[in-house]
Amino acid sequence: MNKKTMLLWVVLLIPYIALAFIWNYYNRQMIQIENASFMLISKEELTLSVIDFKGNILEKYPISCGKNMGNKVEKGDLKTPEGVFRVIDIQNATDWTHDFGDGNGKIKGVYGNYFIRLLTPGHAGIGIHGTHDSNSIGTRDSEGCIRLKNEDLEKLKQRIHIGDVVVITPSQYDVEESR
Repeated sequence: MNKKTMLLWVVLLIPYIALAFIWNYYNRQMIQIENASFMLISKEELTLSVIDFKGNILEKYPISCGKNMGNKVEKGDLKTPEGVFRVIDIQNATDWTHDFGDGNGKIKGVYGNYFIRLLTPGHAGIGIHGTHDSNSIGTRDSEGCIRLKNEDLEKLKQRIHIGDVVVITPSQYDVEESR
C-alpha cells in the first residue's frame, strides 16, 4: 500500500474512530447520572410515574387531578394543564391552609408536607402536593393541581429535583372536551 492510499484510509477512518470514542464517553456519563429521570402524569390512568432516561418506570403513584375535563384555560376552571413543564420549586407546605368554599373554612394540612411548584406558562399556582383526604386519590377531585397520598409525596420528594421535567398527558375525555 502506498503512502497516498494509506493516508486516504486514515483520513476516512478518523471520524468513525472519534465517533466511537464520543459514543462510548456519552454512554458512560449517562450511566453515572443517578437521577436522570422525568415525571409522566397520566390523566387517563390517574397516575404519576417517575421514569428514568432509559424508559424504566422507577415509581408509580395514584393521583387525583382537576375535577373538570379538558386542558386548563383560565384560573378557576378546575382543569389540570396538559403539556411539558418543569419543577421550579419544592416548598415546605406543612402549615399551609386552604378554603374549599364549602362552608368549612380554612383547613390545615391540605397540601401535605410539600408543594412541588411547576412552571406552567399562563397559569400560576399549579403543582404536585399531598392531601388531607386520601379518599380523593384515584378520582378527579382537585382544583387543577396533582394530588398524591402524603406517604407517596414523601417518597417522590426524595427522587425529584428543581429543573426536572414533568409531562402531563390528557385522557380520552379531556381530548373530547377540548374539541
